Amino acid sequence: MYKILLGAHSGFRYIIFVLIAVALVMALTGLFGKKNYTELNRKINLFTLISAHIQLLLGLVLYFFSPFVNYANMGVAMKDTVSRYWTVEHLVMMIFAVILITVGHSRSKKAVDAFFKHRSIAIYYGLAILVILAAIYQSGRPLIGSAS
Repeated sequence: MYKILLGAHSGFRYIIFVLIAVALVMALTGLFGKKNYTELNRKINLFTLISAHIQLLLGLVLYFFSPFVNYANMGVAMKDTVSRYWTVEHLVMMIFAVILITVGHSRSKKAVDAFFKHRSIAIYYGLAILVILAAIYQSGRPLIGSAS
């Protein structure tokens, strides 16, 4: 079961990355092109939000049922950079990215003007993708071509 969830979590990251990138490009073109906030914008942003939350739930299930994490002796994990990354840093960075996506979506829903809707998505989704890219860089693995 762990391998199935790990495969789902690893594969789903591409969907998340594409959705965030599409939402960000649409928000930036809407913002600088002074375009209306359309139903397509709303749906892409919502699908990004939902997908990010699903990915977070998959990740949390993997984290708490991982055969590789020794919760009784976290001090050992903190001394090893690879263990520390997967035990603490990856988790914190991804939760932060999902929080940014959630806040951005919420702020865009509450905004009345299209400019502020696009701006909220551009700022918060942009920050989220930066956090995700930083986490990928920090992991030492490429975005494409890695099995886990």
